[in-house]
Amino acid sequence: MSIIVSNISKQFGRQLALDQVSFSIQPGEIVGLLGPNGAGKSTMMKIITCFIPPSSGEVSVHGFDIREQSLEVRRKVGYLPENNPLYTDMYIKEYLEFVAGIHELGKSTSKRVEEMMDITGLMPEKGKKIGALSKGYRQRVGLAQAMIHNPEVLILDEPTSGLDPNQLVEIRNLISEIGKQKTIMLSTHILQEVEAICSRAIIINQGKIVADDSTGHLLSNAAGSEQVMVEFDRDVKLSDLKTIKGVLNVKKVSGFTWLVESGKDLDVRQEIFRFAVDNGLTVLSMQKQSNSLEDVFQKLTRK
Repeated sequence: MSIIVSNISKQFGRQLALDQVSFSIQPGEIVGLLGPNGAGKSTMMKIITCFIPPSSGEVSVHGFDIREQSLEVRRKVGYLPENNPLYTDMYIKEYLEFVAGIHELGKSTSKRVEEMMDITGLMPEKGKKIGALSKGYRQRVGLAQAMIHNPEVLILDEPTSGLDPNQLVEIRNLISEIGKQKTIMLSTHILQEVEAICSRAIIINQGKIVADDSTGHLLSNAAGSEQVMVEFDRDVKLSDLKTIKGVLNVKKVSGFTWLVESGKDLDVRQEIFRFAVDNGLTVLSMQKQSNSLEDVFQKLTRK
């Protein structure tokens, strides 16, 4: 396993930020750590990266214990904190060379810095100081410093926070590409991002894990019913729609459009067509509604 977390708790005064949290991450996985503000995501990441100690429990990264072998853990991990602290008066290359020096890369420093600038798309901006960069390019610098020592595990805390849509897509694609060779754990509030790039999601709420599964299983298991959005060419009585075989509930959305709910794994679209034909109606549109990770998140974290 790349990361093993066993019964981790973290207490800040009277506040219990993490409560007996356990999970493991295999090599090559891209795992999304989700949760509302204050759920304990950043605290968990800081513990894994040896920034703060747990109150109790154990964590190992590639077999190294965070308490007894913290230097070995730091060599295995690349970390991008949420606020991405950078030396804004330094040039990009200068800063990456500085970070490489901290990791004692020695003679390979120049080559590695060039590789990181190429991989993260920093070459067009290489002549600029970090303070002159856009938020998107600063995030790229943060990713480059996290990877400069070629770690086997990347911990990314809100890597796309504050980015515009174009920058978000660029960083998302970059993380997906990096994930082909690294184990990645990332936290984010953009749930579509998790669906797009993560193979698995861990949802944490009030310091406890409330879900840990592949994104596909989370979506399918959370679905308590099937829903179909249908638009007719004229108005229909709600009571008539409820007579359709298999229909559990009907809700008017707008105009002649209805949301029809049926039992789980039951497709009532054929019955809706049959109802339309029998009643001289024309179906203008009909679409099966899919559950989103946002729906799952809200169900599991709602107070």
